[in-house]
Amino acid sequence: MADNMLTIETLLPRLPRYGRLIGIDLGTKTIGLALSDVERRIASPLETIQRVKFTKDVARMLELATKHEVVAFVIGLPLNMDGTEGPRAQSTKAFIRSCAPLTQIPFIFWDERLSTAAVTRSLIEQDASRAKRADVVDRMAAAYILQGALDRLTFLTKEHP
Repeated sequence: MADNMLTIETLLPRLPRYGRLIGIDLGTKTIGLALSDVERRIASPLETIQRVKFTKDVARMLELATKHEVVAFVIGLPLNMDGTEGPRAQSTKAFIRSCAPLTQIPFIFWDERLSTAAVTRSLIEQDASRAKRADVVDRMAAAYILQGALDRLTFLTKEHP
């Protein structure tokens, strides 16, 4: 594992008091991104990158990370319902192994089971059209993933002040 691929527990002591995190929902056609506030309390949808080529996709992610002074990436790990890693999880890990040497910003994996389903259900409940859902679901799933990690960081901070 690269030096900048951490668990949420090992990330915590390395975080500055203030600094944003980016959440990533990695899909085969798109990459949904979300951004936290500097106090790491709230995740907000940021952008959806249409995947074209690894170098261009990652360049955009890193450009946004620089612009927003990001201190860590939280990437959704699509585990199977029984907790095992399937082909999508392996593909996600390979993507991050390729990204890690390109930046000093640490990455953590976050269990994303059912994140897209939860976001889609919420959008349907809000009566969002199919086109609107397609437009926002990836970055909203990234926000859902990131919010879970932010909530865990808050818990860990209270547990170990």
